[in-house]
Order: sequence, then structure tokens, then C-alpha cells
Amino acid sequence: MSLIGYARVSTEEQNTALQTDALNAVGCVRIFEDSVSGVKADRPGLSAALEYVREGDILVVWRLDRLGRSLAHLIEVINSLQARGIGFRSVTESIDTTTSGGRLIFHVFGALSQFERDLISERTRAGLAAAAERGRRGGRKPVMTSEKLQRAREYIASGLTAREAAARIRVGKTTLYAALQGETIKR
Repeated sequence: MSLIGYARVSTEEQNTALQTDALNAVGCVRIFEDSVSGVKADRPGLSAALEYVREGDILVVWRLDRLGRSLAHLIEVINSLQARGIGFRSVTESIDTTTSGGRLIFHVFGALSQFERDLISERTRAGLAAAAERGRRGGRKPVMTSEKLQRAREYIASGLTAREAAARIRVGKTTLYAALQGETIKR
């Protein structure tokens, strides 16, 4: 069993000294680092750490927010580690998934994350329903209007192709074809 550390700072101006000191103090034999925002999916140091750890190892971070982009991403990473027989430890929060208490805390985090996703979904649906009751629709405004369609028909009647007519009224040819076939037009 080896303790493998991962440290991350958000910008090049910051340094990982505080984190690496803490990781060395708990006994990490190797530390991987990144200088990149936590929201970035491409983190070479994290990718290298995840490839390096082996069954029985423990991935150690200074704080939970150094590992995951979001709570859902953090849970995804920890679950993938557990599936591979790799533990996880956070120094600051004292979470250790190699213990039953640490696993319990992580399951609570997972339940909270799912609850948060459900609340967001419910609020989104309620907001869309309220907007619909006020006569508002979501999405992009239609590019084809009845005036544009009329001009396109005139261009086509004068001998232009549908492609040429679409270019003149500044819509895509697919949009024009759909409108000519009678699909919904904004009036």
C-alpha cells in the first residue's frame, strides 16, 4: 500500500507548496501536480495520478475541492477508484474511504449530490411551466418569418433556385425548404 498525492492550484501564479507539504507530512511517496482551474476537464497531473495508482494504494488530496470539478465529478472519481480497489483520503476534511466511517460520509455526499440534481431539475421544469403559462417559449427565436418566406417565394418565382433564394434572405437552405413545405412560421 502506497499513499499517492495529488495537488492542484488554479493559476500559474499560485504554488502547491502548502498542499505538497501536507501531503509529504502524511507520508505520500509520490505527488502529482496541476496548475489549472478545477473546472477544466483536462488535468494532466490528475490523469497521470489516476493511471499511476494501483490496487491497494490510497490517493490523497489536501482538500476535496482539489480533486473534483463538482460534487458529482468528485463522487464519480472516488467511485471509479473504489471499483479498482484504491482508497481515497482528504487530509483537511479527515475523510478516508478505507474506513467504514469514511465510506459512510462519502455515501452521504452522494445522496446530497443526487438531491441537488433533483432539485435543479424540478426548479427548471417549474420555471419552464410558469413561462409557458405566461405565453413564453424557450429556445432560439425562429429565423424564418412570414415576410422572409414571401420574399423567398418571389425570388423562386423569378427563376432563382431555392439555395439562391435562401442566401438572399439570409437563412439556411434547409430552413427555407422546411418553410416551403409548410412547417411553422413565426408571424
